[in-house]
Amino acid sequence: MSLRGDVCVVTGAAGFLGKRLVRLLLEEERPAEIRLLDKHVQPEVLDGLEDCRGDSRLTVLEGDVRDGDFLRTACRGATVVFHTASIIDVRDSVEYGEMYSVNVRGTQLLLEACVSENVSSFIYTSTIEVMGPNPAGDAVTNGTEDTAYKSSLKFNYSKTKKEAEDRTLAAHGEALPGGGRLATCVLRPMYIFGEGCRFLLGHMADGVRNRDVLFRMSRPEALVNPVYVGNVAAAHLQAARALQDPRRRERAGGQFYFVSDDTPPVSYSDFNHAVLAPLGFGIQDRSTWRILNVESSLIKQTGSCFRHLRGKLSSGFYYSGQGPHLQGKNTQRKQLSHNDCCYLAFMLTDLFKLLLNYKTQP
Repeated sequence: MSLRGDVCVVTGAAGFLGKRLVRLLLEEERPAEIRLLDKHVQPEVLDGLEDCRGDSRLTVLEGDVRDGDFLRTACRGATVVFHTASIIDVRDSVEYGEMYSVNVRGTQLLLEACVSENVSSFIYTSTIEVMGPNPAGDAVTNGTEDTAYKSSLKFNYSKTKKEAEDRTLAAHGEALPGGGRLATCVLRPMYIFGEGCRFLLGHMADGVRNRDVLFRMSRPEALVNPVYVGNVAAAHLQAARALQDPRRRERAGGQFYFVSDDTPPVSYSDFNHAVLAPLGFGIQDRSTWRILNVESSLIKQTGSCFRHLRGKLSSGFYYSGQGPHLQGKNTQRKQLSHNDCCYLAFMLTDLFKLLLNYKTQP
């Protein structure tokens, strides 16, 4: 089922995943219109799409996902909504009320806008964080959507994402004013990497301050499965195709799906080292459980929240993502090759220099 001729709304369209999703929609689907919804969309975002936009119309809508009127306007006449926008914070540094209003209330308002404006399909971008690991550090190896796992969420981020998930799945099957019913599903990507990723900058900064030695914050045996951003975008297209297909929408809708690829399982710290090693960074031999000083990107954690963070960095926790109804031949599989590492490393270094005015030694 193609999305050609559809009108698609992408929230968080100026973000890391959102930009890649918009590009893939243009390259593979040629929808009639894509509405790029974000708080602010830089002109270069549109400029970077000129080579693939074809006849598709690109409409920029700047606003807040907590504004119901704005969302109804954005959804008017649309057929598919991709909701990638959220506050991402795994360190509890954002005030809970702010995070809840965006991640939960914003999602609810968008779902209501979809119903009132007769949007037929809604894909919500969640996270593996909603699964855990639990405070006991129980490992998961090659888990699937059917794997039973008892978790106790400690971070506000994972709590709000889980509640937004629940609201999304509860809205599946809601009657639309024009006839038919809303179809929804949830995607749970693993740790996303790729061109334009900003999350390695903090680890790079710590490594520079530590004389080009990265802190080892996770045990080597605590494997996770990073997933390439292009594959996450491809999963969103597969989900939309399934929900828009009358033969598959009921079976594929109302479900959550893990998103992974064939990137080899690796610990968080060893992944960071694989990307930054071409720049000459080393890594500590042993895990560092002490609280880093104020210069570190890891803020001080206390009580159950710190125990949960320690569990995350100590436990093997990876999923194969075997959702049978979303698989398709167009998945853009990509492994973390040496060339990928070099490209990401030098891209991040250029950005790092700009942000911190850091000068490499001759």
